[in-house]
Amino acid sequence: MRYLTAGESHGKQLTTIIEGVPAQMPLAAIDINDSLQRRQKGYGRGKRMQIETDEAEIASGVRHGYTLGSPITLMVKNDDFKHWSDIMGEVPPEADQKIRRVVTKPRPGHADLNGALKYGHRDMRNVLERSSARETAARVAAGAVAKKLLQLLDIHVVGYVKEIAGIQAKDPLNVTVADLAQLSEASPVRTLDADAEQKMMAAIDKAKKDGDSIGGIVEVIAHGMPAGIGSYVHYDRKLDARLAAAVMSINAFKGVEFGLGFEASRKNGSDVHDEILWDEDRGYYRRTNRLGGFEGGMTTGMPIVVKGAMKPIPTLYKPLQSVDIESKEIFHASIERSDSCAVPAAAVVMEHVVAFELANALLEQFTNDQFPALKRAVDQYRESTRWF
Repeated sequence: MRYLTAGESHGKQLTTIIEGVPAQMPLAAIDINDSLQRRQKGYGRGKRMQIETDEAEIASGVRHGYTLGSPITLMVKNDDFKHWSDIMGEVPPEADQKIRRVVTKPRPGHADLNGALKYGHRDMRNVLERSSARETAARVAAGAVAKKLLQLLDIHVVGYVKEIAGIQAKDPLNVTVADLAQLSEASPVRTLDADAEQKMMAAIDKAKKDGDSIGGIVEVIAHGMPAGIGSYVHYDRKLDARLAAAVMSINAFKGVEFGLGFEASRKNGSDVHDEILWDEDRGYYRRTNRLGGFEGGMTTGMPIVVKGAMKPIPTLYKPLQSVDIESKEIFHASIERSDSCAVPAAAVVMEHVVAFELANALLEQFTNDQFPALKRAVDQYRESTRWF
C-alpha cells in the first residue's frame, strides 16, 4: 500500500491517492472526516483553522460503502482559495498585472531558501505553498483509511501530547486504549494530565503574546499488533526503522524514539530489556515494555510506543533576521499566518502517519486482495503464534 498527495496550501484542493487498499473493506467519508476535524482542533492553532472546514470527498475506489481494490482518491477543498485565485491560479497573469505577495525573504527554519536554490524559484511562494504543514491534512486522510483497516483487525492507534515547552505530562494509571483516546480528545492540548494541561495552555498564551512559538513531544501507542510484523532480514524491512522515517517526515519533527528511547543508553541492560513470559490466555508476552514493542525490527506483540519531538513553528510574529534574495540586503523574514503551538494537532498527524505504516506492514505480510481474507489470515496467525 502506498499513497501520494498533491496540492498547495492556498491552492484549489489537496488530493490523496491511495493504492493497495484491499477490496470489500467498509469505508465511508465519515471515517475520514472525523480525523480531518480532529486535526484542525487544538489550543494554539492559528486563524487558518477558522477559515477551513476540512471534509474529504471520495472520488474513486469506493462503491456502496465498500472499497473496490482500485486506487482510492480523496479530495479536500481549500475554502480560502477564493481569496487567492489570482495569486495561486494556473492562468498566467496579464502582462501589466503585478503578482501580489511575492516572497523574496526566506524564513529561517523553513524550506524557503533551500527549495528556491534547488528548483530555481525567484518567488519563494512556489516553495512555501507546498512545504506548508497544510499538506498534513492529505496525509491524515490517507492515515484515516489505514486506521479503519486496523480497527477492523482489532488494532487501535492513539496519539496524545507528552510535553509542551518543557512541561511534562504524567501518564494516567490503569487506563485502556479507549480511555487514552477519550482523555486526549477531551483536552484542548491533547494531554492526559489535567494539571499539566493548564500549564501548557499558559505557556502557549505567553508564546502568542510574545510573538513566539513553542514545540513539544507527542506519543503514539498502538494496541493489538501481532508479534513478528516487520523483519530482521534487511534494514529496509525493519518496521521500527520505517516508522521512524515516517514520523521524521512530518513537518517540524526533529527526533523519534521507541519505548525508553535515548534513556536506554544511560541504563544497564538488566534495566532495559523485557523479560519473556507465556500463559494460555495471552500467549507470549513481556513483563515490561521498555523497548516500546519492538525487538530486531519486528513487533513483540506488546503495545507499540513511539515518541516524536516537534520543534517550534518557525514562522514567528517577531521574525528572525534573513536576507532578501533579490537585493541581498538584511531584512526580517516574511510573516505568514501561523500557529503559536501546533503540537496538539501534530499528535493527530503522527497518529495517522503511524497507522499507515502499521497497516502497510500487515498488508505486505498477509494476503491482501480481499479484506475478509486478510482478516482470516491475521486471526489465524495470531492463534498460531500464541501456541508456537
